[in-house]
Amino acid sequence: MFNINGREIGKGHPPYIIAELSANHNGSLTRALETITEAKKRGASAIKLQTYSADTMTIDSKKDDFLIKGGPWDGYNLYELYQWAQTPFDWHKAMFEHARNIGITAFSTPFDETAVDLLEDLNAPAYKIASFEMTDIPLVKYVAQTGKPMIMSTGMASEDEIEESVAAARDAGAKDLVLLHCISSYPAPIEQANIKQMQRLAERFNTIPGLSDHTLGTTASVAAVALGASVIEKHFTMSRADKGPDSGFSIEPDELERLCKESNDAWLSLGKSGFERQTAEQGNKVFRRSIYFVRDLKAGDVVTDKDVRRIRPGFGIEPKFYDHVVGKIVKNDVERGTPTKWELFE
Repeated sequence: MFNINGREIGKGHPPYIIAELSANHNGSLTRALETITEAKKRGASAIKLQTYSADTMTIDSKKDDFLIKGGPWDGYNLYELYQWAQTPFDWHKAMFEHARNIGITAFSTPFDETAVDLLEDLNAPAYKIASFEMTDIPLVKYVAQTGKPMIMSTGMASEDEIEESVAAARDAGAKDLVLLHCISSYPAPIEQANIKQMQRLAERFNTIPGLSDHTLGTTASVAAVALGASVIEKHFTMSRADKGPDSGFSIEPDELERLCKESNDAWLSLGKSGFERQTAEQGNKVFRRSIYFVRDLKAGDVVTDKDVRRIRPGFGIEPKFYDHVVGKIVKNDVERGTPTKWELFE
């Protein structure tokens, strides 16, 4: 368990919901600031940026290696995609300040060391390592050296690669670590979400469990909370109709609000194991069955199976004592509808 900006994260605490802004600013700082405001309004715990430029991600090349084939970005080369999707470095200060002013945590995914340096200057409270960068061990180490909490997505990574990245982070100084189960498909088919893997990751690497969810809708995220996720990350846009690089697999404001509420409700519903009666049940105990007199009897009468029944409500002797009641002698007259009590018998 640890905290980001005073918000406790881990077992026993409500799920930490990260609204992933990514490229959903669509090239507008105004839209970026509006999206941060909307994330706060809809209940998100944090807004997450991505910090890179096209030049820090790749080179401008038309060679076949750099062309994207299939998926939502089919036909672009990598440089063109990142030019379209990048959040300019000079926007970051305004975005972080806006988030602080309205009371929502902002942090980011750095994609190279210059991005980490920028985010350190802005006093970022945590860092995310993207699934595609999890095998960039020098970057993982550079981030870990900040000593800030680290959240790492595991999409596509093998067990050995995850082990190597986790070891590199811890050896470089990371103490607070979350592994997010992630399927790196955009969108990810719900039948391939495989969220049970989240529990395996947490057990195997002794980390806090979470999910970076690329499926459509919110079902997988809420199910993950029910399975113990402490952190949920979901791409967030003001409107999918305003086409952007990540809009097709992002949720809109109403969906984010529903995600936050349903995830919290799912967490609340877990409770704790035990046989104690919940307070909400207390008033309904009277509706259980008990043994009642169903015929008028006179003092000295012997109770037969025609005189008593196991019925609702529950003010009489428990049904398990039915055979002990039949054959008893009543001390006084009793009316039909009287609950049985041991003191009524000789």
